[in-house]
Amino acid sequence: MSQSQLAEQFEAEGYAAPLDVLSSDEVLRYRREYDLLEADRKARGITARPTQQHFVYKPFWDLATHPRVQELMTSVIGPDVVLIATGIFSKSPGEGEKYVAWHQDTAYWGLDPNFAVTSWVAIDDSDIENGCLRVIPGTHHELLPHAKADVAGNILGMDQEVDPESIDPSQAVDLQLKAGQASLHHGLTVHGSNPNRSNRRRCGLTIRCTTPAVKPVAGVFADKPILLCGEDRYGHFQYLPRPVF
Repeated sequence: MSQSQLAEQFEAEGYAAPLDVLSSDEVLRYRREYDLLEADRKARGITARPTQQHFVYKPFWDLATHPRVQELMTSVIGPDVVLIATGIFSKSPGEGEKYVAWHQDTAYWGLDPNFAVTSWVAIDDSDIENGCLRVIPGTHHELLPHAKADVAGNILGMDQEVDPESIDPSQAVDLQLKAGQASLHHGLTVHGSNPNRSNRRRCGLTIRCTTPAVKPVAGVFADKPILLCGEDRYGHFQYLPRPVF
């Protein structure tokens, strides 16, 4: 997919995929690093989903700031990019009916306007069988009402879900990715994922970015912004320094 095709699809449908990011050697590196991180967290009894690991674990800073990731982000955001968060989403086999309900990211991120872009970088193959990311194209134009999910097993931290009357799940697209590929989706694009019903893990890193023109909402915005590239001509964010390892 060319840069112009990427930008055109993102603007029209609110997502773009699949996008090549990592070499085979890089895939092995980041998978190994995640395996080590996962083993360490299990040994220490940590069960919460890993977030903001780019501040404390250099391999995930390297991935969040990967030149190809920055290239993808600037193609849809522009030259000035603010990194606001990263998160690791891993679904192991045998976890039952855990799923991610249909939702919009920026419904609860505290950004005004509701603009952000998430890159989902696959560390493992991500497909229908093991619960890949799914999006509903064209839902990125307005904020929809959310409520508590009706079905148990939703792994979102606030157990939120888009009002089912607001969407048409029959239009959903499965974003199947090979390890090392990525997808982009707009912060208002309705998305979710089904349970992992395979015998394989499904792991990916989310890299969440916005533009300096967006304002953080006081009392709601709780992320740790870093000016990733370009310049800030607005002064809305209080930036953290880049981590030193």
